[in-house]
Amino acid sequence: MTAIYKRELSSYFNSMIGYVFVAVLIFTGLYFMAYNLYNGLPQFSYTLYSLISILLFAIPLLTMKSMAEERHSRTDQLLLTSPVTLTGMVLGKYFAMVTIFLIPVALMAFCPLIIAMNGEARLLSDYASLFAFFLMGCVFLAIGMFLSSLTESQIIAAVSTFAVLLILYLWDSLTGFLPSALGDLLSAFSFTQTFNNFVQYSVFDLGGLVLYLSLAGLFVFLTIQGMQKRRWS
Repeated sequence: MTAIYKRELSSYFNSMIGYVFVAVLIFTGLYFMAYNLYNGLPQFSYTLYSLISILLFAIPLLTMKSMAEERHSRTDQLLLTSPVTLTGMVLGKYFAMVTIFLIPVALMAFCPLIIAMNGEARLLSDYASLFAFFLMGCVFLAIGMFLSSLTESQIIAAVSTFAVLLILYLWDSLTGFLPSALGDLLSAFSFTQTFNNFVQYSVFDLGGLVLYLSLAGLFVFLTIQGMQKRRWS
């Protein structure tokens, strides 16, 4: 797994994908200046909430090549027959993407401190929201990797990932157009409600974090099972 992890991590920075993704920091700075510095909002969590829409575009760019490129170049056959276990291979690729995502998240951690240096700050709430934001991004990465494993086209992988993430992002609005009984039922599966609890209500939603971890684990597991099926087909 370590060899796959190192190879994948270096491949992102040998191309423009890693640098483009880390450039999310540019948008972080813009939102941070607009909300927290210019308008004086003490909560950095509102900036994080605005960044979800940026992730809808950034995550597909990061995940589209994770599996689809291997299938397109036929190098996946080498991986499937290599001594590395499928679990190790998938986890190596996944943790490499998580590491790329962690870079801007780690740098975002300085923003609440900047707010504290200039006035009132809500550090516990902001860092709890940042942790929830990171776990939500990990779920997005797992979904993108799974969809990338279903095709050999990076374009299809990126578009399908964006479509799924957009549906999850708009889930509450979409269920509002359904009949009340069905809408209430489906609203219980709201993906963004956990993050809303952190941002809007300053509630540490432990159950929601467990949900994020479970979903990330589920899609990683599905990717492994898909690769296992291809190995024996």
